Amino acid sequence: MTQLLDTRNEQWLEAAHAPIDAIDSHAHVFVRGLPLAPHRRHAPDYDATLDDYAAHLRANGVSHGVLVQPSFLGTDNSFFIDVLQRYPQRFRGVAVIDPSISDAALHRLAEQGVVGMRLNLIGLALPDVRAAHWRGLFERVNALGWHVEIHRNAIDLPLLITPLLEQHCTVVIDHFGRPDPAHGAADPGFRYLLTTASSGKVWVKLSAAYRNVVGENGTALGQTLAAALLDAFGPERLVWGSDWPHTQHRSLIEYDDSRAALDRWIPDAAQRTAVIRDSARTLFRFD
Repeated sequence: MTQLLDTRNEQWLEAAHAPIDAIDSHAHVFVRGLPLAPHRRHAPDYDATLDDYAAHLRANGVSHGVLVQPSFLGTDNSFFIDVLQRYPQRFRGVAVIDPSISDAALHRLAEQGVVGMRLNLIGLALPDVRAAHWRGLFERVNALGWHVEIHRNAIDLPLLITPLLEQHCTVVIDHFGRPDPAHGAADPGFRYLLTTASSGKVWVKLSAAYRNVVGENGTALGQTLAAALLDAFGPERLVWGSDWPHTQHRSLIEYDDSRAALDRWIPDAAQRTAVIRDSARTLFRFD
C-alpha cells in the first residue's frame, strides 16, 4: 500500500514501545479501486486512509487499534495486512478467510499480526458451522489461539454461538449483538447472548450502536445494552470499538462521538479502563 502520511501521524505510528493507553477494537481502512468481493452489500465511494484513522486515534487518546477486514473486500486481506506489517506495535488484525485456506496461508496471516477470523453474515444465508469444512477450519484457528468474530442479527446468535462453543472456539460478537431495533434489549437473541457469559469464552464489542436503531446514532440504546452486558459479562469480556469510518452511517456519527459514547455507556472510570484497555489487550494479544 502506497500512502503519504502526515508527519505527526507517521512519528506517532512509528514510536517504539508505545504504552497501551486505549485500544480501538474495530475499525476499517480501505481506498477506492481495491478489488471488490463479487457478492457485497455496498461499495464505499470514498477512502478510509491510515492517515485519517491515525489522526482520529491521536486526537482521542487511543494508542492502538484492531483492523477488521470489511465485507466488501472479501477474502483479499492484503490492504490492511500491509498496515499490520509496517506498524506491528500499534495494530492487530481480524481477517476474512475461506475454509479452504491452506495451512501455510493461515500461518502467514498469524505471523503478520492477525489474531482472529470474522464471519460477517449480515444478508447472507446462515452457514452450517457444524459442517466438516467449518469444523476443520475452526480446529486450525483454535490451534493458532485466534478468536471467531460473528456479525449477525441477534435472533440467529443461538445457531452460531452454541456450535462454536461446542467446538471450543473463543467467540467475539460484533456491535452489541445486533438486536432488532424494534425490540432493543428485549430481543430474544440478545437475551440469549447474555446467558453465554457463563461459558467464559464469549466476548462482546461495544461498537456501532447506530446499527441497532433507525435514523440516529444509537448512543441512548447503547447505554441500555451496555448496562445489561456489563452486568452479565463484567468488564473483563467487553471491548470498545469505533467502527470507523462508520460505513453507511457516516452522516450520523463522527469518531469523537463514538469514543465519547463509551463514557456514557460505562460511567465508572475503572470499569471503562478495563474495557477500553485491559480486556482488549488480552483478547487481541497486544504485548
